[in-house]
Amino acid sequence: MEVLENWFSLDWFTWTKLQSFDWEQPLWFYALGIIPVILLLRWIILSQFRDRLPIALTKNDIKNDPVSLVRFLPPILFYMVLALVITALARPQSTNEQVEQWSEGIDIMLTIDISESMQIEDFKPNRLEAAKDVARNFVAGRFQDRIGLVVFSGDAFSRSPLTTDYELLNSYIDDISFDLIENRGTAIGSALAVSTNRLRESDSMSKVMILLSDGDNTAGNIDPITAAKLAQAYDIKIYTIAIGKEGKVPFGTDFFGRPRYVENTLDETNLREIAEIGNGNFYRVSDKEALQQVFDEIDQLEKAEIKETRYKDTTDYYAIYLRWALVVLALWLLTKSTFISNAMTD
Repeated sequence: MEVLENWFSLDWFTWTKLQSFDWEQPLWFYALGIIPVILLLRWIILSQFRDRLPIALTKNDIKNDPVSLVRFLPPILFYMVLALVITALARPQSTNEQVEQWSEGIDIMLTIDISESMQIEDFKPNRLEAAKDVARNFVAGRFQDRIGLVVFSGDAFSRSPLTTDYELLNSYIDDISFDLIENRGTAIGSALAVSTNRLRESDSMSKVMILLSDGDNTAGNIDPITAAKLAQAYDIKIYTIAIGKEGKVPFGTDFFGRPRYVENTLDETNLREIAEIGNGNFYRVSDKEALQQVFDEIDQLEKAEIKETRYKDTTDYYAIYLRWALVVLALWLLTKSTFISNAMTD
């Protein structure tokens, strides 16, 4: 084992290293209390014998010899062996846990209106920018779902295929502007058809389309209801969001720099019917907060179950401390059973 290759390093006894371990049997550390008990008993026994032994020397004849301190080496080594064995029995370990999250995933197509009326400023700074902010928040809350992007005005085209690369998807959302499509109008039917084309070959158990628009179908060659029925045939659930306030709404400024107001109306009939055909929900929002709440609700309705697989890689280090115990035990035997013990004078 790679761990045992450097078992002789003194780093194994540093406080930092000992704190880094997970101890499988920490109760063994209570056994360290045996060592001071043994020391106390040894001192009591030696004191009793020392007081009973006759001494034929005067105090002038008794001198302190540094060599006599060597006599403490064998018991010190013995107690070190005990401490090392107890440390090994406590089973020092390190655990590397990896968590793998996965889900079956949902395929979601964001279909966003970029017609000229999305420049109206009843949402700050305007309807389109508010929709982009909320879309980014929605993407950030997803996990392993494939999300695509379709934009439409007088025509519709796919801005991003279904992808789990959310960073790339957010860059596509950031780049949405009114200049992407030259033809003016609101081609809701075409937008549904393009989104359906992206989702129809999906193998996902759940396929979802979120259609956001502020106008009626005024362009394109495909009827929105027909396109919705086509999507429903491919088991695509459709959520529709009608964005914008009714009545006078701010739209740019006049010659003197004052806010200019235009009359805004929206026939919800088509969007409601599209959601009904697509077995989804219809929402009407008049401010950014309401739009965020709608996306939050859809986010909860279309959540896939996230599953976890945990992997634990556990490494034991008790063998290192047992090796040290054997080395110290050999030193203890060397001091007790060889000529070295003769040099240990009292």
